[in-house]
Amino acid sequence: MKLFLVPTPVGNLGDMTFRAVEVLKSVDLILAEDTRTSKVVMQHYAITTPMQSYHIFNEHQTLRSVIDRLMTGIDIALVTDAGTPGISDPGFLLVRECVKEGIEVECLPGATAFVPALVDSGLPCDRFVFEGFLPHKKGRQTKIKSLAEETRTMIIYESPHRLIKALEQFIEFMGPDRQVSVSREISKLHHETARGTLQEVHDHFASKEVKGEIVIILSGLETEE
Repeated sequence: MKLFLVPTPVGNLGDMTFRAVEVLKSVDLILAEDTRTSKVVMQHYAITTPMQSYHIFNEHQTLRSVIDRLMTGIDIALVTDAGTPGISDPGFLLVRECVKEGIEVECLPGATAFVPALVDSGLPCDRFVFEGFLPHKKGRQTKIKSLAEETRTMIIYESPHRLIKALEQFIEFMGPDRQVSVSREISKLHHETARGTLQEVHDHFASKEVKGEIVIILSGLETEE
């Protein structure tokens, strides 16, 4: 019995690893955040393994049944819509319970959106902090205010319709001259990375319709600031 965490492409389907395909073909069951989305990947690689829905809205209710199935001796793979399970996606609760029950867990290396965004940014990547999605409402400004004092490079996920608001809030608490890099549609046909000051990048995106998942890389507070 074993749980595999299998990264799936964040954009280009060609980013799937050979081993990921082999594992998905060999396991007894695939848990998918959205079976409709994962079906595209499975069909592309001729993977016919049975799939079951496992997402943020049902993971608490289905967790025990998944553990029970693993305990019968089968192998299960967990995939999310894109990227590595557990990174701003379901996965943590299942891994924690597997560890508690003595079930072997293995996460395959593979696609994660923030890595290429960080490396592409041109900002220091020797020390960084991953913040994922910021709170939508309650506690959002408090969180951003605390991040203004962070000295490490910051990685933040954002939805396209909140990008301009996020950049405006960063300008409010960090000033217009803080360096930032914004990547969208990573690994897809219309991939774009905009770099510069917060004001410059804000103005760049304010003049267009923003589409695609967003990764924001913010420079940390410099000591002379």
